[in-house]
Amino acid sequence: MNILQKTACTLSISVCTLTPVIMAQTANAAPATAQQATNNLVKQLSGIQSLSANFTQTTKLTSGKKQTNKPAPQHMNQTFTGTMKVARPGKFYWETLRPAKQTIVTTGKTVWIYDPDLQQAVKQSLDEQIANTPALLLSGNAQQIMQAYHISQPDAKKTYYSLTPKNREGAFNRLLISFGANNAPTTMILEDSMGQTTQVNFSNVKVNPTLNQSIFNFTPPKGTDIIEQ
Repeated sequence: MNILQKTACTLSISVCTLTPVIMAQTANAAPATAQQATNNLVKQLSGIQSLSANFTQTTKLTSGKKQTNKPAPQHMNQTFTGTMKVARPGKFYWETLRPAKQTIVTTGKTVWIYDPDLQQAVKQSLDEQIANTPALLLSGNAQQIMQAYHISQPDAKKTYYSLTPKNREGAFNRLLISFGANNAPTTMILEDSMGQTTQVNFSNVKVNPTLNQSIFNFTPPKGTDIIEQ
């Protein structure tokens, strides 16, 4: 189950991996002001007009929040791999290849979540998903980001950010995102409202490649059960 599907379903990356690094690096660092952090992130994202990358994703229970007497969700502790493509404004393609196939596509107004094994496609409004779908940060516009999140930057000289949704009834509590060279995202970490953390690591990242726009046009295959939400 990938980060977008969890938002759409039960919750639709591991903090233990990135958070200690951030804390160690920022112990004596000067954080940016809220306005500076927002401006810096918007500038960072504005440099991305298109993006392609491979990803690996793992979800774990947050330390100290084990749910007793409940079986672990099927996706817990599994590593999912796949590819991602982004084109601004608002176009997003996320394909999980292993251990199971699933495709998520947004056309700019609609989000499609297609599961070929189930022959099922979920259709959702993108407007309703922007604050609850962290990966859409990479394809969303600056105004939506500023409206949806409180943004902090622990070290004004480092390109990693912490985002908390202004809507506290959303599906996640905090998002960490880190960037490398050429505005390339390297890691996204999500702490969700169910006591889980999900870490997505990006590799083979290409910033502003030429993409075939047809990949963002999704048509459910014949015989697909369509669920509108």
